[in-house]
Amino acid sequence: MRHNSASNSKGYAVIDFETTGLFAKSSHRVIEVAVVHVDESGRITGSWDTLINPSRDLGRQDIHRIRAADIMQAPDFAHVAPQLIELLSGRVIVAHNARFDISFLLAELDRLTYGAGLNLEGLCTMQLARDFLPGSGRKLSDCCAAYDIPLIDAHRALADAVATAHLLGAYIADDPDAPIWAAHLAAAAAAPWPPFLGDPAVWVSRDDVVPSGPVVPASWLDRITVKMPEFAGPAEQLDYLALLDLCLLDRELSAHEAQALVQLAEDLGIDRATCVALHERYFTDLVALAWADSVLTEGEIADLITVAQLLGLPSSAVAAALQPPQLIVAVAPAEPAQARFMLTVGDIVVLTGEMQRPRADWHAELIHRGFVPGAGVTKKSRLVVAADPDSLSGKARKARDYGIPVVSEAGLSSLLERA
Repeated sequence: MRHNSASNSKGYAVIDFETTGLFAKSSHRVIEVAVVHVDESGRITGSWDTLINPSRDLGRQDIHRIRAADIMQAPDFAHVAPQLIELLSGRVIVAHNARFDISFLLAELDRLTYGAGLNLEGLCTMQLARDFLPGSGRKLSDCCAAYDIPLIDAHRALADAVATAHLLGAYIADDPDAPIWAAHLAAAAAAPWPPFLGDPAVWVSRDDVVPSGPVVPASWLDRITVKMPEFAGPAEQLDYLALLDLCLLDRELSAHEAQALVQLAEDLGIDRATCVALHERYFTDLVALAWADSVLTEGEIADLITVAQLLGLPSSAVAAALQPPQLIVAVAPAEPAQARFMLTVGDIVVLTGEMQRPRADWHAELIHRGFVPGAGVTKKSRLVVAADPDSLSGKARKARDYGIPVVSEAGLSSLLERA
């Protein structure tokens, strides 16, 4: 289904796949694809999506919510490929957790004996978050929250691709002159893909066959992994942890999922000792988040026990996890109220919500006074200004997670007077 038309062949193609499973090199297949075109400035210029008939069972339907009846009229990948390749050719391929989506793209193309020797220029918004959103978690929803980008109907290809496209646009707006953009755009434009000589079919969007229904509530593990802390280790280990997130969503680890983890570790050159350390780190982060409200519910305890077993951790790790963390209370001397928070030149100030004063005016004043208006909330942000200080916007929630003050416009005016 085509939503808009793209006027410029140079730019980015943001992709997202829904699949029958997690292991592209096995029998798992793509069942939905979305492509969103983004121009060089970060503006969305077109979007397309279709269901795909994989000619096999659909896997975890409770996650992607695609039913067998939905794909009966959908084309198979061979008949989607001609238009898909045309949409991707000459563009930088972008995805969140790109290793996952690109591996499925290449596996499907390989089944059609197409793709050998392709020059695939790719960017991963999850990996780019390390530079643009220091301190952010790896989930798409966590990165989007930093910019107040809505993510509605997650685990639908088009929704995830559109959110990723907006995230890419936010990165570009933050640093439009970063060399990475021009280098990837030039390389992709210089090596267009050959057309696929097949019979194209009409794409069938999920909207064409499925009336909008209620969104299935996320599991505790899915909700809590959104807040998993930043991982500062090597990029390949971040890819492994991202796959681990997906594997453990249902608190089960099938043989295929275990095989996918082993295969990815081998592909990335991660040895057994490192895998064990990553599993321990993953469990430690989960435990810390579970105890964040100082209470472990029966459901959380059951999930932690299950995850520990799936990760192959000893019973002693579970026993330690169930013990309340020790709190160290330090009593600091009281400070005068006005000395508790001050802005200093160079601080990053982020605005969110509909302001009484035009945002452009606030930005101009901040710059004039030596401060830096920020687009997204990161751990480097010093202050968030909201139309309503009790706002539940993504930026305000991220600020509270990071311990960054959230003030009103009046509060900002007061701080600027004292700066």
